[in-house]
Amino acid sequence: MKALICSEFGSTQDLTLETRDDLEPGAGEVLIDVKAAGVNFPDILTVEGKYQFKPSLPFIPGTEVSGVVSKLGKGVTSRQVGDEVVGMVQIGGFASQVVTSEYTTFLKGSSMSYDQAAGFAVTYGTSYYALKQKAQLQPGETVLVLGAAGGVGIATIQIAKAMGATVIAAASTEEKLDFACEAGADLRINYSTDNLKEKVKELTKGKGADVIYDPVGGDFSEQAFRAIAWDGRFLVIGFASGPIPKVPLNLALLKGASMVGVFWGAWSARDPKSSQQNFKELIEMIDGGKFSPLVTEVYSLDDHSSAFGSIAERRAKGKVILTMD
Repeated sequence: MKALICSEFGSTQDLTLETRDDLEPGAGEVLIDVKAAGVNFPDILTVEGKYQFKPSLPFIPGTEVSGVVSKLGKGVTSRQVGDEVVGMVQIGGFASQVVTSEYTTFLKGSSMSYDQAAGFAVTYGTSYYALKQKAQLQPGETVLVLGAAGGVGIATIQIAKAMGATVIAAASTEEKLDFACEAGADLRINYSTDNLKEKVKELTKGKGADVIYDPVGGDFSEQAFRAIAWDGRFLVIGFASGPIPKVPLNLALLKGASMVGVFWGAWSARDPKSSQQNFKELIEMIDGGKFSPLVTEVYSLDDHSSAFGSIAERRAKGKVILTMD
């Protein structure tokens, strides 16, 4: 098989494309012939050795794939050879084959391409878990999405709209905000030119945002928290801007608000049955026409450096995909 190898922690530019032995599934596992794989910011952190999970060297990065089940391990009951699936792995996704538990796969939606399906699991899985389980979002509430034009940002906009919320998109350029509004956002804030706190207050007529979705971190987290509504929920997703913010805890007290950590990967491993149910509901939304996953950049595995560059330099709008063909 062909695989992208990380031999030392460091830059994604140092990854090498190599030929490795074909894989065999173990008991309870399936072998997937990979068609496409999603590229996410945590993949870069993992290669740099900065993520919560630090794999042993050498390893194949990549956490989400789409493809076709080509072989079953002993005891597999929920999958068949030929199934078109989305698969989730801790590592190993950037390769032409991957082995994973049958329970970390789900059937690809009939209306999704392999490229769409490859970029679906992490972004939409994270965003739906954040809004459904952690924020317990209700119809009619307002959601503020920071980094709104990125992969998880677009997923959050689409899911929040499908759940009946009003969505405020916040991003650094008008071009990114145009893209976020095309995805379904109702209102917009350019935090390069607007005061984020004051603009949120203005757009919500003084109430503030019921739910704040923050995958960015840095300087804007505290501004956003200061614009949260009473009994609001601030979702800590990640720190794409780099710095981890230090938000004064008295803000949570004054607003009666909650700061909620969202670690979808750990939760899905602890509660795979609920994770499977979430994906079932998401597929039903997509097949029912509520939204369609957006893929904006597709690269071949040979051109992996361009894909990582788009994510690392925060140029990406929507989802970035690597194809194995």
